[in-house]
Amino acid sequence: MDPRGKTVLITGAARGIGAESARQLSARGARVALVGLEPEELARVAAQCGPDAAAFEADVTDTDALGAAVEAAVERFGGIDVVIANAGVAPAGFVRSMDPAAFERTIEVNLLGVWRTVRAVLPHVIERRGYVLVIASLAAASHGPGLAAYSASKAGSEAFADALRAEVRHLGVDVGVGYFAFLDTDLVRGADTQTLFGGLRQQLPGPFGKTYPLNDAVRRIVEGIERRGRVVAYPGWVRPMLALRGISGPLLDRGSGQRIAEIDAAFSQDVAERGAAEASALVGPGGRAAMRGETPVG
Repeated sequence: MDPRGKTVLITGAARGIGAESARQLSARGARVALVGLEPEELARVAAQCGPDAAAFEADVTDTDALGAAVEAAVERFGGIDVVIANAGVAPAGFVRSMDPAAFERTIEVNLLGVWRTVRAVLPHVIERRGYVLVIASLAAASHGPGLAAYSASKAGSEAFADALRAEVRHLGVDVGVGYFAFLDTDLVRGADTQTLFGGLRQQLPGPFGKTYPLNDAVRRIVEGIERRGRVVAYPGWVRPMLALRGISGPLLDRGSGQRIAEIDAAFSQDVAERGAAEASALVGPGGRAAMRGETPVG
């Protein structure tokens, strides 16, 4: 698939993977429809992408608002060839002590938001025999402590995409899943400031705890769209990790378990001092915007 002249709808487009995907795809001649919260940031990214870009404010957990954004994008560009279901948030906290609202909001955005996005866009993508890319994470395959909500939501998104792939192949639509390690985004930087997440990251062995360049990861996304790929992964070691997920999980458990009791105690103290809602809040400015949303509908 040549991106030139194609229309790509991207959720979570105000920051991080979504914003950089919009910039790189527009540089390749694509039209980009940016969907997300933070209207000022969306407008800024759209301006960077040039005249063939438009921003539409919508919460992916709001079926009506999301549907309106999709229809507005179709009216503006004439159709949709590709959707990147990217909107995502992350809390940090142990299951027994984290804020239930943060856990449930993560599932709403990262899993049900993917479902609502794809459902709204799919008729248009089918019409153009296009491509769906669901942005999951290495966390879809490797489920570490302190990331129960995030891992569950990303594993669910991966499973959703795998089932969808079989359903729409005969309609000329291909479906891919994006798997990434820690990238240099506002979400990851925000997570690093949290008592629990920052401590856990320091314990990860070898390449697992490193931060990787966002630009390089998004180049893989563009390449994935061009080849209509089933798997989009970055850095390079992520793909073999997916194949070895039955082995890598126990290894990571062992590596991260050395200081879990200390980190658990530190997080519990943070909860006691600041409250669960603050200690395990969704990280980064995007997370704060998501938590300001009303009760999800649809």
